[in-house]
Amino acid sequence: MAAAAAASLSPCTPIQNHQRHIQSNFIPCCSFSRSNFNKNRSIGKFIGIQSLKIPPFEGNNRPGNKINVLGETESAGIEASNAVKDELFVRFFRESWPYFLAHRGSTFVILISAEIIDSPNLDHILMDISLLHGLGIKFVLVPGTHVQIDQLLAERKCEPKYVGSYRITDADSLSAAMNASGRIRIMIEAKLSPGPSLSGIRRHGDNSRWYDGVSVASGNFLAAKRRGVVEGIDYASTGEVKKIDVSRIRERLDQDSIVLLSNLGYSSSGEVLNCNTYEVATACALALGAEKLICIIDGPILDEYGRLIRFLTLQDADMLIRKRAKQSETAANYVKAVAQEDLACAIFDPNGKAFPRAPKFQNGVGFDNWSGLWSTEQGFAIGGQERLGRLNGYLSELAAAAFVCSGGVQRVHLLDGTMGGVLLKELFQRDGVGTMVASDLYEGIRMARVTDLDGIKRLLLPLEESGILIKRTEEELLQALDSFIVVEREGHIIACSALFPFFKDKCGEVAAIAVSPECRGQGQGDKLLDYIEKKASFLGLQMLFLLTTRTADWFVRRGFTECSIESIPEERRKRINISRRSKYYMKRLLPDGSGIRLDNAYA
Repeated sequence: MAAAAAASLSPCTPIQNHQRHIQSNFIPCCSFSRSNFNKNRSIGKFIGIQSLKIPPFEGNNRPGNKINVLGETESAGIEASNAVKDELFVRFFRESWPYFLAHRGSTFVILISAEIIDSPNLDHILMDISLLHGLGIKFVLVPGTHVQIDQLLAERKCEPKYVGSYRITDADSLSAAMNASGRIRIMIEAKLSPGPSLSGIRRHGDNSRWYDGVSVASGNFLAAKRRGVVEGIDYASTGEVKKIDVSRIRERLDQDSIVLLSNLGYSSSGEVLNCNTYEVATACALALGAEKLICIIDGPILDEYGRLIRFLTLQDADMLIRKRAKQSETAANYVKAVAQEDLACAIFDPNGKAFPRAPKFQNGVGFDNWSGLWSTEQGFAIGGQERLGRLNGYLSELAAAAFVCSGGVQRVHLLDGTMGGVLLKELFQRDGVGTMVASDLYEGIRMARVTDLDGIKRLLLPLEESGILIKRTEEELLQALDSFIVVEREGHIIACSALFPFFKDKCGEVAAIAVSPECRGQGQGDKLLDYIEKKASFLGLQMLFLLTTRTADWFVRRGFTECSIESIPEERRKRINISRRSKYYMKRLLPDGSGIRLDNAYA
């Protein structure tokens, strides 16, 4: 489960450009954290796991060797190595189960930057997209083209022209854009067509379905309008997103096709218009209501110390971008695009889900659709000399991510496409390997205050009366208040829990998880428990334990296992009411490498 907290990064931390490739191997076991990742580099890569180093056995008659039925000598070391590989393989699939369930049926919009399109990394990225498509994920691919367009213009001895985030698309540029878009479309269709290798599955029988490649659908899904003349500059055949044909895209996705969305749009008068790739991708993610927008770029997003920024809340990303508004035109555009009050107050429907906030901007960064409402299909354009020269590192990509999050897409991932298997590593490991911007994690969670006491009592009372929780007096609650965490929505406490640390034993007790009846079934309990695990890890605790009489099944499904009373810290054992005959459960915490920080209340 992904997680967030109130303060992930200092808003004045700069986004660094990257001139080196991060090298790491994928460990085929989802529960391995980043801190264990480098320690296990010798285990090998996800595809074609390499053997572990096994000490050699000497001598033909030593216990390390045995004679098979053919009279040939075999090394027990090789068998041991194969056994380790098999065990890791099995563990990977078993521990990937939650990820398979979480991602299956989801719609992901993937922007593949023009730099990656023009690199040898594209083949493996498309191979992994094909693999994930086979697992039931729906994909819309939006390939970048500006590198290829500029190359074609250079061959024709023409100079590319940019103003702000947009290209001025004259006749030569439009011809190059159509050429580049067509070539890229055909290349991607060709690379996705073969499907998986058949050599390893023939032993399972003959099946005609194995020979079917991946279906790729493209078409006139993008309606555009001319950007026109802005501040005296004629952008010629440069277009802006007018409408994404959601119904026809969904129809193709439901037919098990990968949709390939070009940045070439078509006007109502039949013209071809060259649109900004990021504007198209962000508009598409918003219009489809995609679960994720994934931007595969040519490097990682680093902080001022050269460390990967693994996670940002929407609020932190927004603050970081606003700090750069004076030195970055893209950041300034973002500030114009997102009304400041949109991030200050979220609007919830009766089920607690945040309504998308409509982006509002001028001149192609958002437009009035003449119905009195602002269109949410308009995207966010980045590009031009600021991005080409990396004058502000990857701040432009971060601005696009924050814009999409503010519009209702809950997760945006910025991934280094030069890292092998980056999609698999990001989507099937707890901590991932890229930068995630999220709008909804831990929303409304905070440490309890004295003013929350009545709300906490209202949540606990029904559970105390039914015998699920032990009864606590108001004085006991007040004494324990500093250990309580609450979820607040519109001024009401809708859930609570407590973490009581035992620092000497490096463990903590989870207690008093309670959710308001009208908010049950929305994942509030899971959110609280995940938050408690982050807090416990932050405090240096290595294990959580709890006492329960009626809710064991819920905790077992979330990784707790039954233990004896001897596993409970002695200090806590002295206060246990044996007459309740509670069951004891514990869970060992994995090192947290998610990059999600906790606020000062936890320091």
